[in-house]
Amino acid sequence: MALVPNWSAGAAVTDDPTVDPATKATFQRLADAVFTDRTNALLDGKGGQEADGHQLTSGFSGKVRLSGTQSHQESTALSELRGRKSRLAKLGEKYSAASTSVKLDATQVKGRHATVDVTETTTLTYEKVKGTEPKTTGFQAHHELTFKADRQGNWQLTGIRDTDDGYLAVNQVAKPAVAAPMTATDDGPPSAARSATTWPAPANPKNFSATGYDYKAMAAYAQKYWNHYNPDYPDFNGQGAGGDCTNFVSQSLKAGGWKHVPGYTSDFHKWFGNSEIQSDSFVGVNEFSWFALSSKRVTSLANVYQLDVGDVLQMDFNKDGSKDHSMIVTYRSPQGVPYVTYHSTNTFNRSVASIIASYPTAAYYAYRT
Repeated sequence: MALVPNWSAGAAVTDDPTVDPATKATFQRLADAVFTDRTNALLDGKGGQEADGHQLTSGFSGKVRLSGTQSHQESTALSELRGRKSRLAKLGEKYSAASTSVKLDATQVKGRHATVDVTETTTLTYEKVKGTEPKTTGFQAHHELTFKADRQGNWQLTGIRDTDDGYLAVNQVAKPAVAAPMTATDDGPPSAARSATTWPAPANPKNFSATGYDYKAMAAYAQKYWNHYNPDYPDFNGQGAGGDCTNFVSQSLKAGGWKHVPGYTSDFHKWFGNSEIQSDSFVGVNEFSWFALSSKRVTSLANVYQLDVGDVLQMDFNKDGSKDHSMIVTYRSPQGVPYVTYHSTNTFNRSVASIIASYPTAAYYAYRT
């Protein structure tokens, strides 16, 4: 006698469903709708889906749709993002338009569970509130979506996980990853001074000719490689402990004239990196700070809004004394707003105001290079 699953009497039952190309395409369209809704929540209310209260995900039902729990979580996320939009508006920053696209990278199915890996690419257009904003900001992020099939073989999206280190996309709401506090094995490393985040900042203009470094080359390198990685260096994204962010900043500084200081990889007084070997200070957030300050290649800035092109911004998300993320400034508006570019999550020309509005309780460390 054949055995059947012990579900309630009269329920329609199918075998474990297969995921055909049409279903995969619907997975992709639902993912696109989720992240487009998140992006639209940041747009100024002059048009678009968000302006009239319509969410793209509400159009999905039947074979592929949001679960009830995930629908509630998305509503919470959109509410948080609208709050972020309001905080940004008070700082004089708005977005007038956006585009989000999602590419399906891989689908794994086991019984009634499916795991879908996607890449999100989003671009937002700055509204010209002050008239000197860059044209756009954007990022590329990777996500893992989990689906579960119900008794009828219909798939429900039950979870979304951001798989990049950092969680620093403008439309992301997940808590950022933090590194464990660490200490140097060498003699006492220098401590960076925290930078204020108040606007406006006291004047502290950068002398672009004082050091001999090419700051435009630093910015150009960052803008060239923000969404793909230079094969002349290793890619640490997804490797934990901060990912590729400091490696990317070091590459940019090297492109502008920072010279190698060879030695042991673990000695924070040394700094070097290529395709074969990298010092801890080239790829580590805290070790970079220790090297940069002890070598006097940087000085601490009192306020993050004093940052200029080629300067570096670091963050300690939970204020435990261990820095978690590094970024390089690629543009500064005449009004004094710096814009940063970084890896993990790959992002270009995001305003420091946006970073602070998203993570107001973090500690910030600004360095003049």
